[in-house]
Amino acid sequence: MAEEFRLRSVAVAVYAPATLFGLAEGSMLPVVALSAIDRGATTSVAALISALIGIGSLVTNIPAGVLATRVGERKSMLLAAAVSVAGLVLCLLDLGTGSWPLVVYGAGVLLIGAASAVYSLARQSYLTESVPLHMRARALSTLGGTMRVGVFVGPFLGAAAMQVWGPPGAYYLSLVAVLAAGAVVYRVPDLETTAEVRAAAASITTWGMVKQQWRVYATLGAGILLLSGIRQTRQTVVPLWAAHLGLSPTASSVIYGFAGAIDALVFYPAGKVMDRYGRRWVAVPCAFMLGVSFVLMPLTHGALLLSVVAMVMGFGNGIGSGIIMTLGADVSPSIGRPTHIGIWNELADVGSGLGPLLLAAVTALAGLGPGIVVSGFVGFGAAAALWTWIPRTVRRVRRVPATE
Repeated sequence: MAEEFRLRSVAVAVYAPATLFGLAEGSMLPVVALSAIDRGATTSVAALISALIGIGSLVTNIPAGVLATRVGERKSMLLAAAVSVAGLVLCLLDLGTGSWPLVVYGAGVLLIGAASAVYSLARQSYLTESVPLHMRARALSTLGGTMRVGVFVGPFLGAAAMQVWGPPGAYYLSLVAVLAAGAVVYRVPDLETTAEVRAAAASITTWGMVKQQWRVYATLGAGILLLSGIRQTRQTVVPLWAAHLGLSPTASSVIYGFAGAIDALVFYPAGKVMDRYGRRWVAVPCAFMLGVSFVLMPLTHGALLLSVVAMVMGFGNGIGSGIIMTLGADVSPSIGRPTHIGIWNELADVGSGLGPLLLAAVTALAGLGPGIVVSGFVGFGAAAALWTWIPRTVRRVRRVPATE
């Protein structure tokens, strides 16, 4: 009963805003490129503006860690909500009028990406500190799962909002969701820290953390980079191979949706397995199954077999929900944890950027089939790295919310 109480009274306060932030992101992401084109952007410029969300996250991960170390996780989440609101307001300024420069819209998208990095890091650090070690994987895998639920539902609600208010409707929905998330975070208790801990955290620098943890970043961090690469690439290969087979966009979407449903159903059992038997029991199969699904995909020649392979891919990715956050928490120091998580998230984001680039490069040289197979071997490399370097034991000094 104590475990259940902790999850309900502490962790749920993180899950609710996480779902709302995911909903906000999911509702606006599908219309970013279209909104840029409506403002006069070319297709290439619209693609660049769409990429600004990822760029904003990439350049903000490490500063976000420093910020959370200095001011605390709760204040960082509130600041992220405020910056998201500012970004959404900039995105709304010239919708339907064209009176504001395109750069203003791009700045709004960039701010949303930066705020996402800050919020993601702060909620991860807060939950890691708040939840007992023996429930950490379940808590963090559920965090990953709730974000996926929000991102999955967001486009449907955004489409409904656009039916009522036109193109601005998706942004209005995002704005309401972010404001609601901020209101929930405002009621979350601060983590309790002593003056000694605050002073020690204030002395942590990014370079100092790198020197302290460089072996972890060079070993397990490499596995995380590879895993992030193949996980990001998976979002591209199903529609690309479906188009290669001549399937309709509708069929491609249905196949992708089935894979997404499998993905979303297995996050909690996977977290329970990690807590009970260890991280390897999930991390290694996650990477290996992704690799296998990639290698098998070019062997499919119709919708049925592609659906089966896509569902294997969804299962492999789904059982890895929260694994990057969990491993990052496991190897983090008790002092300066947000700074460490910022570096950890940077490694993951670099992998997410490099994975699709590898697919594109090999596809340009040898064709789509070989490109998918080579990307699959990234998964096998991730599985080997995770098997080798995931720690056998986890130790942790825990802080608790001040009201507990």
